Amino acid sequence: MTDESAKKWEPVKGNLLTHWSDEVNPEQPLPEYPRPQLKRKEWLNLNGLWDYAIRPKDEEMVASFDGKILVPFPLECALSGVKGKLKKTQKLWYRRNFSMPSQWKGKKILLHFGAVDWETRVWINDKEVGSHKGGYTSFSFEISEHLKYDGENSLVVSVWDPTDKGGQGRGKQVLRPVGIFYTAVSGIWQTVWLEPVSNTHVDRVVVEPNVDYKLIKISLAIQNHQNLEEITIEVKDDDKVVSSVKESTNKTFSIPISSPKLWSPEKPFLYDLSITIKTDNTIVDAFDSYFGMRKISISEEENGIRRILLNNEEIFQYGTLDQGYWPDGLYTAPTDDALKYDIEITKHLGFNLIRKHVKVEPARWYYHCDKIGVLVWQDMASGGPMMSTTTLEDFKDARKASDQTDYFNELTEMIQMLFNHHSIIMWVPFNEGWGQFKTKEVCEKIRDLDSSRLINAASGWYDFGVGDICDRHSYPNPTIPPSTQFKSRPYVVGEFGGLGLELENHLWITKSKHVYVNFPNADKLMRRYSKLISRLKNLMSKGACAAIYTQTTDVEGERNGLLTYDRAIIKMNEEEVRDLNLSLYQHYKT
Repeated sequence: MTDESAKKWEPVKGNLLTHWSDEVNPEQPLPEYPRPQLKRKEWLNLNGLWDYAIRPKDEEMVASFDGKILVPFPLECALSGVKGKLKKTQKLWYRRNFSMPSQWKGKKILLHFGAVDWETRVWINDKEVGSHKGGYTSFSFEISEHLKYDGENSLVVSVWDPTDKGGQGRGKQVLRPVGIFYTAVSGIWQTVWLEPVSNTHVDRVVVEPNVDYKLIKISLAIQNHQNLEEITIEVKDDDKVVSSVKESTNKTFSIPISSPKLWSPEKPFLYDLSITIKTDNTIVDAFDSYFGMRKISISEEENGIRRILLNNEEIFQYGTLDQGYWPDGLYTAPTDDALKYDIEITKHLGFNLIRKHVKVEPARWYYHCDKIGVLVWQDMASGGPMMSTTTLEDFKDARKASDQTDYFNELTEMIQMLFNHHSIIMWVPFNEGWGQFKTKEVCEKIRDLDSSRLINAASGWYDFGVGDICDRHSYPNPTIPPSTQFKSRPYVVGEFGGLGLELENHLWITKSKHVYVNFPNADKLMRRYSKLISRLKNLMSKGACAAIYTQTTDVEGERNGLLTYDRAIIKMNEEEVRDLNLSLYQHYKT
């Protein structure tokens, strides 16, 4: 990319922007290290202006391009500099050149993609190096044999994305946005980067805290491991080593943590990890990580009620439904500060929980939740048909076989990718019947992948009696079903609220609006919100142990956010909201 190209870039005008748009650097947007849970010193960020083209789907390669696009902002957003559309009959193509650092010669080179929506193929110097399906999970290719160090290398990417014309996971994306469904997101939407590694290197680290036994279990997946390896792991509290282990054979370690400092929203303490691997007394891999000591579980039944426990103590969870959309970047926050802000303001307003709704965020979003101290319920991105009947046995044939395969593959990738983020305490595979199928089998799959977290099998609607949670959606007032429906599971209000207030000059331009209850001013909105909090308190004694308010911000046609879509205005008095929210936790303890 030339400096001249960067000078010409600007967001596409015509709709809302956040103030962070002015901070986007077209020479390298989102420069932060993209994988905080496995952080090596050497890497190369490939974000910036790339060539792009939109061509018929059946074209196998392109010879010319249509212009410049700012990666990693999706095609349809203002910050891409394009704000285009992609049809099911088309492919989106990318190209950029890059030079290799000379000191990386002789290393294995990994090409990483944070996320690309949806079906991706990749070429290096005209040689195809791999493909991937799925719009929400990271993937990488080892590209060493295709690289040269005496000139520029060519990277070409093609993406096909059918959005709502296919059965794949897509969240709330549609080609024709309306109501609670939003603008499509196509192509690269998270950081693209290169990383040098030795022939012997760690491919994945799995960190499992055990609060009851005061230890941390660490498992390493090592590529090309040798018999003479020496593995050193150090657990640190700031710069002080509190526990360590040195081994030459094991790949799984149980490391004691005496007098552990537990992670919670009130005290989100994180231990640092330092891991080094030697072969023949030479360091072949070294990286840093971190973890939080926390346990999530369910209480024994008492008077027909079971509750959610954090570190063996009851906790009332109160959070927001968070769509993760931005007016200028759609799926992609304009900057890392913007990404962090949504979490910070949620915590500041007195919430201790975020339900990440039918979207998976970049790893740095979960890193900020870990650091700031916010619990996370993580949805799987919905896709397929909206189920509207309970006559089918567990909806076993609700999605095509190929779509079911794609679902299970992406579900597995999501859980493995996010496993070490200990702010995540619950998996939510289905929401309100959207693409729900084989609910019992899906829950069993999740349990096999992760037995340490809770499963909310179907948030809001069709409950087949599996999973750990009984969840009900109710707008605007929170409600609770008869205790006979709990089936010995904790009860949560998976969604409620949706109170709306439109603020001029902070609205997405659309003819299609959605709100559950609209208010003419902030005072009346505040009074109604206060009544909802009172209702929640009444439900606590009947079994409710968590609730999710809709929602963090306005999104396109939805006008029911605590904040405007551009994050410029908090609609209600923030101190009053905070005091009301904090009163829930005190009431739960009495």
